[in-house]
Amino acid sequence: MQKRTLIRYTTALTAAGLLALAAPLSASAHVRVTPDQAVAGSYSTLTFKVPTESATASTTKLEVDLPTDTPFGSVSYQPLPGWSVEVITSTLPTPVVTDDGTVTEAPTKIVWTADAGSAVAPGAFQLFSISAGPVPDTGSIALPAHQTYSDGSVVDWTEATPASGVEPELPAPTLYINDAPPAEAGAAGATVSATSAPTADTASGSTVAIATGVGIGGLALGAIALVVAVVALTRKRPAGR
Repeated sequence: MQKRTLIRYTTALTAAGLLALAAPLSASAHVRVTPDQAVAGSYSTLTFKVPTESATASTTKLEVDLPTDTPFGSVSYQPLPGWSVEVITSTLPTPVVTDDGTVTEAPTKIVWTADAGSAVAPGAFQLFSISAGPVPDTGSIALPAHQTYSDGSVVDWTEATPASGVEPELPAPTLYINDAPPAEAGAAGATVSATSAPTADTASGSTVAIATGVGIGGLALGAIALVVAVVALTRKRPAGR
C-alpha cells in the first residue's frame, strides 16, 4: 500500500514540474518580432524569430506582409546563407501623403525561400532580419507572417492581439510605435530589434527565463520530496515497536 502511494505521489509531482517547465516554452513558440517597440521616424532592424513547430515537416518559406496604409519608405534585408530573399514593391491601394510628398509605391512584402538542404528542421528556429524605415508615426503596425512547411501546409500568423493582452492562437507579429503593447503580449514578445527604439527583448527574455526557472524549481522540489519519502519508507522501525 505504501509503495502504491509513493508511486502516485511521485507521478503527480513529476507531472506538475514538467507542466510548469513546459508552459513558458510553449508560450514562446510563435513567430515573433523583437523588440516589439520602435520610435517614429527611426530606421529599425526587425528580426523575425521563426520556430518550426511541426514534428514532421521543415519550414521552407517565410512571407511577411508590410503595411500599405502606413508604408515603410525603405526596406532592405540581411543576407541569410542558404536562403533567397525578395523584397516586393507594389502600387499602394491609396496614395499616402507624407512630409516628403505623395507616396504611390512602397515595399509591401518580403519573402524568404530556403535552398535545398537549408529548411528549418523540426525543433529548430531561424532568424530573419530586415532594416525598415522611416518608422511611420502611428499607433502600431501589424506584420502578418505566413510560414510554409515542406509538406505544403501554411500557417498564417495574422490574428490581432486584443488590448487585454490575451494572445490568440496565431498572433501576428506587431510593432508598437505610439501605442503601448498589451501587457501579456509585451511579455511574450515577438522578435524585432529597433535601432532607435527601447529594447523590449530584454524584458521578454527575463520573463521567459523566470518562468523556466520556476518550472525547474518545481522539478527540483519534486525530486527532494521523493528522496524524503523513500527514506521515510525504508527506515527500519526501532526494536520493540
